[in-house]
Amino acid sequence: MPIASPWRSAARTDAGKVRARNEDAFLDCPQQGLWVVADGMGGHQSGDIASQLIVASLAELPVQDDFDERLKGVRQCLHWLNRRLGQELTVTAGRHDSIMGSTVVVLLVEGQRAACIWAGDSRCYLWRGQRLYQLSRDHSLQQLLIDEQQMSVEQAKAHPSAHALTRAIGAAEQLTLDVLELEVYQGDAFLLCSDGLYNGLSSDALGNALSLIAPHIALERLFDSALRGSARDNLTAVVIRK
Repeated sequence: MPIASPWRSAARTDAGKVRARNEDAFLDCPQQGLWVVADGMGGHQSGDIASQLIVASLAELPVQDDFDERLKGVRQCLHWLNRRLGQELTVTAGRHDSIMGSTVVVLLVEGQRAACIWAGDSRCYLWRGQRLYQLSRDHSLQQLLIDEQQMSVEQAKAHPSAHALTRAIGAAEQLTLDVLELEVYQGDAFLLCSDGLYNGLSSDALGNALSLIAPHIALERLFDSALRGSARDNLTAVVIRK
């Protein structure tokens, strides 16, 4: 018999109010302690194929007992996908100048250990002790301008290419993944989401939603709030609670 997971989660995606196609994808596997959000690169060839491929490939990873082995497996899978998206699929698309890519953010949990793995600007947040922490750091030009040019958030946001990604799966020959490991506690809640969701919501709105005990109710609050706004991009979120 499958063992009940100590984690409860809920996931949802929506095309938003402007885009005809949804290029986001998610994975919601509490039994495996694995959750993913992938955001296909908008305006490029087949961003939805890239995000779906990432989610499907991670879903097929074997569930091992050793956390470090599982983490290694996730990283190897993403590096393999980076090569595959960079080579084969671009050729089959029939256009050599096209990029088929996607952001990815993964949360892997086993017992008291958790790891967040990401490339791009999809985010992982932690709600702990009535405080919201952004665990991932965006791989975007906006973040680069803040870090390297000492620009304010407002100045960086005003840059015409602020949303350009500095990393993504399939975007460059060499992929560098960021990994953050942490210990998890009772009452922790995590949010994985695409930029379409967090761009339309304040930190307070994110925190208020994550303070709700049931993941599906938190998710409902997030989408209700985001869809009251302009929702110009696809919206995807996974809420996970111990």
